Amino acid sequence: MDTVKTLGMQRLLAAVLIMFVGEAVVAQADAPKYSNEFLAVGVGARALGMGSAYTAAVNDVTSGYWNPAGLLGVRGDLQIGAMHSEYFAGIAKYDYIGLAKPIDSASTIGFSFIRFGIDNIPNTIDLIDPSGNIDYDRITSFSSADHAFLVSYARKLKVPGLQVGGNVKVIYRRVGSFGKAWGFGLDAAALYQKDRWRFSAVARDVTSTFNAWSYSLDQRTIDVFAQTGNDIPANSIEVTLPRLHLGVARAFKFGSKFDLLAAVDLENTFDGKRNTLFRTDAISTDPRAGIELGYANVVYVRAGVSNLQYATDINDKKQLAMQPNIGLGLRIKSVTLDYALTDVGDNSVALYSNIFSLKFDLFKKSGS
Repeated sequence: MDTVKTLGMQRLLAAVLIMFVGEAVVAQADAPKYSNEFLAVGVGARALGMGSAYTAAVNDVTSGYWNPAGLLGVRGDLQIGAMHSEYFAGIAKYDYIGLAKPIDSASTIGFSFIRFGIDNIPNTIDLIDPSGNIDYDRITSFSSADHAFLVSYARKLKVPGLQVGGNVKVIYRRVGSFGKAWGFGLDAAALYQKDRWRFSAVARDVTSTFNAWSYSLDQRTIDVFAQTGNDIPANSIEVTLPRLHLGVARAFKFGSKFDLLAAVDLENTFDGKRNTLFRTDAISTDPRAGIELGYANVVYVRAGVSNLQYATDINDKKQLAMQPNIGLGLRIKSVTLDYALTDVGDNSVALYSNIFSLKFDLFKKSGS
């Protein structure tokens, strides 16, 4: 009977995968290759320290981003997570806050907020006054920021070890007073646990995510754009195509104090050939790998590698480049502090980033 159930589940997952890939390939002709890329950065220093190989390993509040099915790993009455990181020498700031609360023994709900923005951008539209003189006092500033609001839900199924989850997400992007966009999308996910193994599948933007851009430019701005050779933006719809993340993780125990977690992720895109390690005209696959060594459930050391791709050097030779990350974690009772340093050794074109995140378990139940 168990064999029949297993075969039935495999066939169902295979059918869903075929439908998912087919829809993405058909849609790719009319959609941009990169859209809502701020949602591909990642949240939580633990995950980033492991090279973002995390969809199968995640079991806390950050599941709302990585794999909503993992929210069932939250054990307290309420778990809160927060992260801050800066990129491009502090020019761009990335912030995250999340909440997760078990509803009952079989379901959990979560909320996440993400902001990626550049503030204090000089606005030189009015730099030259009506008399043709340069007046620096006429320079103002504005912000360009992307926001995402995620509502997540996870539930155990009757099949032992199988849990599913999903996200409803609202996107809000704004460029000063010039333009803004609202978007809406859905994610679907599954996580299967067997002994010390964990297998995951996450379909992001499973129905495609649509951003509706609208612009409100005054005549002065339009004139300056025209004089400086810039395109005049027009109201439009931006589509984010589906991505399929597949992951596997395995936990190991060494004695009574040491734990090891090893994880591998494959991010699959269907919008044409990308510069990834494995690619065809229909699908591009970006592999990631990470490990975490824990001592007494208090101290953690992490390492990971991601963004593997071939880059051309100054001699026109292709070499395999990658982005290595390392991280540390410290858990004291209900508080966890994590740190990650990305791009160790300057092996990729990305800049160094120091990432910190905090996690709190509140009103923890006795014996949980």
